[in-house]
Amino acid sequence: MPRAAVIGLGRFGMELAKQLAASRVEVLAIDQRIELIDEIKEAVDVAVCMDSTDKQALASQDIDTLDVCIVAIGENFENALLTTVLVKKLGVKRLLVRAQTTTHAEIFDQIGVDEVIRPELQAGQHIARRLANPQLEDVLIFQKGFALIEVRPPQDFIGKTPRILGLREEFNVNLVAIKREIDTEKQNFSTSVPSADDEIAESDILVLVGSDQALKALPTD
Repeated sequence: MPRAAVIGLGRFGMELAKQLAASRVEVLAIDQRIELIDEIKEAVDVAVCMDSTDKQALASQDIDTLDVCIVAIGENFENALLTTVLVKKLGVKRLLVRAQTTTHAEIFDQIGVDEVIRPELQAGQHIARRLANPQLEDVLIFQKGFALIEVRPPQDFIGKTPRILGLREEFNVNLVAIKREIDTEKQNFSTSVPSADDEIAESDILVLVGSDQALKALPTD
């Protein structure tokens, strides 16, 4: 079972910790506000009320033995920065940090964290993509400039096969899976790796990978 620490239980950290626990991740939740610890203690494996800028207290939680640590402190940059430095010194395997501003993100990058999270920015980008493309179901950004998207097929794709469409040649994107509806009422889907001759149906969801530029150039109606 994966093991993770979430430090900072504001709205973002609280929801992240609960979702990780619901996904069967062993979660250590840390915050210095006892009311937030009381709120989450039944949802996670361990909830500790402590000051994350206290090196000895942090070390006592064996952070270095966990698979990932997320510093989700958003409202106090000084505490977030000091906590991040301490966690990195403890030698955690993977370190993710929430940043409120571009400047904060640049500072965390310079420290050498594995990933900087900007929830508000990422949520805004996600919503903008969905509004710009009504067929878009979901987006996963896995590298700067590249993404995986789930999208309803444009009208021009329906009834055609990947071979006929030539997605890589014509649009410079790769079709890695098709999610096909198997229960209309419950909206259940089965996912499969498509062959070159699978005909695309109107109710399908296409899982595509490509550069941001290539994905934006796909037909939207």
